[in-house]
Amino acid sequence: MAFLLLLQAVFKTLFMSEASLNKPMNIEPYKKCSLVGLELLKTMKIELNRINDAVNLEAVNEEGAKVVMDGSPAIGGQNLGMRPMQLLLTSLGGCSSMDVLSILKKMQQEVEDYHVTLDGQREEGVEPSLFRKIHVHYTLKGKNLDEGKVQRAIDLSMTKYCSVAKTLESTAEITYDFEIVR
Repeated sequence: MAFLLLLQAVFKTLFMSEASLNKPMNIEPYKKCSLVGLELLKTMKIELNRINDAVNLEAVNEEGAKVVMDGSPAIGGQNLGMRPMQLLLTSLGGCSSMDVLSILKKMQQEVEDYHVTLDGQREEGVEPSLFRKIHVHYTLKGKNLDEGKVQRAIDLSMTKYCSVAKTLESTAEITYDFEIVR
């Protein structure tokens, strides 16, 4: 209901004359709308193209950036690119890294070198074979890096900002640690 009142206020401000702003607005037609129908969704578009006569694929985003994927030899792949589940693990590392590096920059921490290692354990003998455990290890190098600030940046990424971590956390236990090398 609060959302509908906010929507009413925005609608009045944008579309109604000053004389009618103080009159009550009938919101009955809007009560049937669900929040899902009204929320703003950011859309993405990825196109996949087959490269060879097997399962080698190229993914292209709206900006033209490309990623090559392939399957294991067991399904006809030739190991010509990362497998989809490897890309998912890579996406977790990339998403979190972008968070961590930008948070540390805002905290005025100078990172000279940065490395992340991800280990994922998937279910065996079942389809689909989901990740059940993922461990992320961050290695950072920099002058005067504050251990508390590094911990805070990583915690914020993994528990609040990283969309990939949030997507995976319903099926996988995600752990993480870090080290600062001098």
